[in-house]
Amino acid sequence: MDKIPMTEAGYAALEQELKHRQQVERPRIIQQITEARSHGDLSENAEYHAAKEAQSHNEGRIAELEDKLARAEVIDVSKLSGDVIKFGATVTLIDEDTEEKKVWQIVGEPEADAKKGRISITSPMARALIGKKKGAQVEVVTPNGAKAYEVVKVEWR
Repeated sequence: MDKIPMTEAGYAALEQELKHRQQVERPRIIQQITEARSHGDLSENAEYHAAKEAQSHNEGRIAELEDKLARAEVIDVSKLSGDVIKFGATVTLIDEDTEEKKVWQIVGEPEADAKKGRISITSPMARALIGKKKGAQVEVVTPNGAKAYEVVKVEWR
C-alpha cells in the first residue's frame, strides 16, 4: 500500500469533501430514491434510475476518498527548508523563451490544481524540478514541446 504525500491543506480538503458526501449528499440521494420509488413502476422511472446512478457515483467517490485519506502521508511544509527543490516547495520560474514568470507549489496528486498554482509531484514539471536549486536551468518536455526555465526562487510556505 503506497503512501500518498500531501500537504495539511490538501488533507483537510479531502476530509471536508468526504464529510460533505457522507453527511449531505448521501442523505439527499437516499431521499431522492425514496421519492422516486413512491411514483410506482421502477422499470420506466427515469428519476429512480438517475438517483441510483448518483448514489453509485457518490459511494464510489466516498470509497476513493477514504482510501486516499487512509494512505495519506501528511507533510508539514512550514517545517521544511533548504535550497533544494522537493515536495512542498514553492518554486518561481522564468520561461527562457517568453520571460514569463510562473510560480508552482509541488504537492500531492489529490490536491494538484494548475489553476491555483499547485502541481502534482508526479507531473513532468515537478519531476524535472526535484533536486534542482535556485539558478538552475530546467528543461521540461510538455505536450506542446520542450520548454526551458530558470529557477529564480525556492520558498517554503
